[in-house]
Amino acid sequence: MSNTISFEDFTKVDIRIGTIIEVNDFPKARKPAYQLTIDFGALGIKKSSAQITAMYTKEDLLNRQITAIVNFKSKQIANFISECLVLGVANNDGDIVLLKATSQTNNGTQIN
Repeated sequence: MSNTISFEDFTKVDIRIGTIIEVNDFPKARKPAYQLTIDFGALGIKKSSAQITAMYTKEDLLNRQITAIVNFKSKQIANFISECLVLGVANNDGDIVLLKATSQTNNGTQIN
């Protein structure tokens, strides 16, 4: 287990539901990745780099709802600015499986 945090620390993390509206290959990434454009409703459109090519095709991802942390500082990855962190968990093979709501949810809905 990682270091224990307070509830106040947790409330600083803004986790939202969004829908992937564009997926592009990211050949300049060190590890295989996609460039994602994600619609977070009233929060707007954000971009993210995601190393999920082993489990998902571009077609699988388009229009798929995902869960992401939206209040991280932007991070430059090669020639791309990543504005949020798409959440996933490693399966037994070490490939990332995306976290998502079990039912369709409005884009921008905050995880509480």
